[in-house]
Amino acid sequence: MELGPEDLSPALVQKVVRHGGKDAFAEAREDLKEDVGLDIAARQVERITERVGDEWAAARDEQVERFKQGQLPRRYSEKPAVAAVMPDGGRILIRAAEQGPGVHDPQWKEPKYGCCLTLHTPQSATDPQPAPPSKFLNPQRVTQIVREVKNRSSSAPPPSAAAPRRRRRKALRRKATAQVVRTVVATMCGAEEFAYMLATETYLRNLDLAQRKAYVCDGLAYNWTIWEEHFRAWGFVPILDFLHLLTYLYDAAQALGGGAKPQWERYTLWLHWAWEGKREKLWAALCAHAAKLGAPPKDAAEQDPRRILHDAARYVEHNLTRMDYPRYRKLGLPISSAPIESVVKQFNRRVKGTEKFWLKEGAEAVLQVRAAYLCQDDRVQRLWARPRPHYRAVGRNRAAIAA
Repeated sequence: MELGPEDLSPALVQKVVRHGGKDAFAEAREDLKEDVGLDIAARQVERITERVGDEWAAARDEQVERFKQGQLPRRYSEKPAVAAVMPDGGRILIRAAEQGPGVHDPQWKEPKYGCCLTLHTPQSATDPQPAPPSKFLNPQRVTQIVREVKNRSSSAPPPSAAAPRRRRRKALRRKATAQVVRTVVATMCGAEEFAYMLATETYLRNLDLAQRKAYVCDGLAYNWTIWEEHFRAWGFVPILDFLHLLTYLYDAAQALGGGAKPQWERYTLWLHWAWEGKREKLWAALCAHAAKLGAPPKDAAEQDPRRILHDAARYVEHNLTRMDYPRYRKLGLPISSAPIESVVKQFNRRVKGTEKFWLKEGAEAVLQVRAAYLCQDDRVQRLWARPRPHYRAVGRNRAAIAA
């Protein structure tokens, strides 16, 4: 049997990496022992997973460099009809390197994620959904949406992190979707490097050649800098994620007080205006309420009504040109970043938690593995088909098939 530098067959190395990229290394070790009878230390799972992740990161960086130089060939000949690109960020705990045993100088850092989609959606002469979805007008569902949007950007671990681990084998039924193919980009690098990674993936998949294309994200400034520098020239329509806008409107309506009924009536009125594309009217209303409360002091608490109204008005002002939702629906373009929200949740289950402290290089490697397996193309097969470098074995004689 042909063995690689890990003293394992290529097939077993692939299983180790797949499990190590999906679950905590200790849990991956237990799964490998149960599923394939491979008795391997958790530390070895970590080393093998990170080694392969480093190789895949190097392959990614090579593509990015060729893209920068204008020497990168496209991967496909077909041009998609509809495409969407969605960037977002997460949270992960990073610890200092070379500080001896234990965790030193832990800090929350932001990994950056990107979702590249081909879609199958028609154009319409009229707005195909002129009224907001019922879930946006259901108090319980709206409260849940707002909480989920806020939790994603917080430093709290995902809700499932503290729950007992349960093995789930049964396939889940999925709702019909217009999504055709999704690929994923992930990195611990800065915004400029991430922008090139996202642009490279877009170019490789011919998404820049799509007939209709959307760039959907929240209001963070660096997201729109990426659009300005890379996606505007390609003709991607900039769209503010409707769920983040909904959150601002809900908080603003709550901050004005007056009781549950007036608060809900304000929210539903503003939501309808936003959904119907009455951007200026919405902005004027928020500005009027903010002016009535007065400007927030510099040290205003996050829950200060003055700050909440001021932030909501400013958020709408900065994104007015990205809120023409009836037009986007006619074009068959997404107005929600739900696909990238789903991707971020899947990354969070692997890398986010108050008990998980990563070295930056190790996190980058694991993110590459997780991203590859979240892609819905032949990404994983192509990466495994690449020749692997030769180096000294990891943990020789420590891995064996259990009797």
